[in-house]
Amino acid sequence: MRILHTSDWHIGRSFHGHATLDALRGVLEALIAQVRDRDVDVVIVAGDVFDSATPAAGAYTLLSDALRGIADAGATVVVTSGNHDSAARLGFQSALLRDGVHVLTDPGSIGTPVTVSDEDGPVHIYGIPFLEPVLMRAQWPGVRSQADVLEHAMRLVRGDATARGGRTVAIAHCFAAGVEPTPHLERDIQQGGLDIVPLSTFDGVDYMALGHIHGRQQLAPHVRYAGAPLHYSFDEGHKPRGSWLVELGADGLGDVEWMPLPVPRALTTLTATLDELLADERFAAHEGDWVRAEYTDALPQRDPMRRLLARFPFCAEVRHAPPVSRVDAPRTYAERVRSAGSDAELVDAFLAHVRDGEGATRRETELVRELLDERVRAEATA
Repeated sequence: MRILHTSDWHIGRSFHGHATLDALRGVLEALIAQVRDRDVDVVIVAGDVFDSATPAAGAYTLLSDALRGIADAGATVVVTSGNHDSAARLGFQSALLRDGVHVLTDPGSIGTPVTVSDEDGPVHIYGIPFLEPVLMRAQWPGVRSQADVLEHAMRLVRGDATARGGRTVAIAHCFAAGVEPTPHLERDIQQGGLDIVPLSTFDGVDYMALGHIHGRQQLAPHVRYAGAPLHYSFDEGHKPRGSWLVELGADGLGDVEWMPLPVPRALTTLTATLDELLADERFAAHEGDWVRAEYTDALPQRDPMRRLLARFPFCAEVRHAPPVSRVDAPRTYAERVRSAGSDAELVDAFLAHVRDGEGATRRETELVRELLDERVRAEATA
């Protein structure tokens, strides 16, 4: 059996104020083509289908079109909710979907699988929606963390799977031990720190499809994150986009292949002085990219975003990143002033103070001397 593991579609998320629905639609159309071309039997979407608990109408349309396309390509679809989704809203839509599309959002149904069979027998697929520990304590006394609720859920999975026999796949949305999160992107599992789920929690199944981390990761041969199909941050721009194609043979897990997805627009961070960014030919190849520009001028420049957009129409972020100054013996401003032997040196001391050690440039020094000389001449004729 062939299973395509994807996750974290985040339908409706913007990228620095720009809508991503059209870009995501194109990527999901490529995924549907892979399902058709590779004769995929099951597609798993491991949580965070929507980016918001209250998605806009266009997000529902895109989801319905994508799920319909996957089903038309011949695959069964199993979707779970994540920490960004509203399980109630996502679950409501499940009643409106066609046969072969399963949206699993009810914690009470964790021990009841979606079963798909091939020539080697049944494969039982258990969906674990995102579980908030504080909301689960009434049903599962004693749980206090993500590790607790996932351990409890996996005990339900293993207990049912043992009684049924056959091969098993489980789906969850969490931080698992050994992951490398993208800063400021995967959030809200626990404020102020990571609520880590031990890798051993996922023992006892043939494959564990995880969501929440936006970059692909393999924690064990049978435990993997597929990541998001789009880049939603410059910090993840270097991470490939795609999904895992998982082969289950008669004896369990077989080959696992990475299936890359197209990147609608590359994400690039460019670092140079503002004049270089605006004119240097070495940046010409990136004029069609999403650009984060880091200009290294010593002082902030006037209206850098407007000027950069003239060359890079998809410039999304501008940062002033002056080089770290050379500091051999840090001095206070008072010490700099006391050591100044002239008015010109006094001005230089002030500039060094406000520029973290960088004093006046050659041109600035010339201008200061001209002004001081002019003042001396004016005082002499007064």
